[in-house]
Amino acid sequence: MRYMLRTPVCELLGISVPVVCAPFGPWDQVQLAAEVCEAGGMGSLGTAVRSLPQLREQWNSLRGLTARPFAVNHTMRPFDEEAFAATLEERPAAVSFHLAVPADLIARAHDAGILWIQQVSDVRQATSALESGADVLVAQGGEAGGHSGDVATMVLVPQVVDLAGQTPVLAAGGIADGRGLAAALTLGAQGVVMGTRFLASHEMNVSHSWKQRIIESDGTDAVKVVNSDRVMPPFSRPDGFGVPRSLRTPLVDMLRDNPELVDSAEASSRLLNAVIEGRGDEDMPFTGQSAGLIHDVLPAREIVTRMLREAEDALRRVDSFR
Repeated sequence: MRYMLRTPVCELLGISVPVVCAPFGPWDQVQLAAEVCEAGGMGSLGTAVRSLPQLREQWNSLRGLTARPFAVNHTMRPFDEEAFAATLEERPAAVSFHLAVPADLIARAHDAGILWIQQVSDVRQATSALESGADVLVAQGGEAGGHSGDVATMVLVPQVVDLAGQTPVLAAGGIADGRGLAAALTLGAQGVVMGTRFLASHEMNVSHSWKQRIIESDGTDAVKVVNSDRVMPPFSRPDGFGVPRSLRTPLVDMLRDNPELVDSAEASSRLLNAVIEGRGDEDMPFTGQSAGLIHDVLPAREIVTRMLREAEDALRRVDSFR
């Protein structure tokens, strides 16, 4: 039996397969986004702490590499009005957003004819996103890298699916192979968003050492960064929340064990400058627990095609039990 993995969200987003590459904030992922788009999924570009000329250059570069739909991500840590207004002018297929549910921004995107993909980490956020008119919800479990909540993916996804009705739900957090995609579909999601698996791709423009740590990790050293507020930018609105998950570093350990010894001004400036330069993994390499499932660095297209094949195999195995 062959399984059709093209779900209704594919029609909505204009993609061929239900796989979305997560945005990585300030890190350069233009080549990665293009390859995911060309593989039939949806690539994403982050905007955090990048200047508008840099963002425009990235958008132009991506459009030169693919004619397929992509998403531009914004967050509340921090929110940049100038970058958001420019995004609406750019008219990507979708804006993705996390760390708050901004009803006013959703309305502005819709007025510009742009879809809204809203990441949520609990039922409260999901309810707010639905009331605000989000077109797609991303139910992100606490296993995820970057900023996430506390509810596990296996619990959160069916909760959000039950709330969402006809609004498509994508699953995120702890997903790195076709078994995760098959599980997400079984839970009622229409696809997945993956971050850590795509960090460990040939095209992702981060350091070799970061990728190497991912493939060497069993997931246990991908930890919540306690007291991260001491070194991270503040939230731009009071309803923003989320705690980053990262591989352990001396800074991450010090924030947990002796936060009073961290010079907030020096550490935050050092971290910000590093990530703008494409580094930052020496201090806070955002990584999810799915690192324990990743054992190699692969081309992005191979990640997508392998994942689809594995998902079909997993669904076929489940079907054989009936």
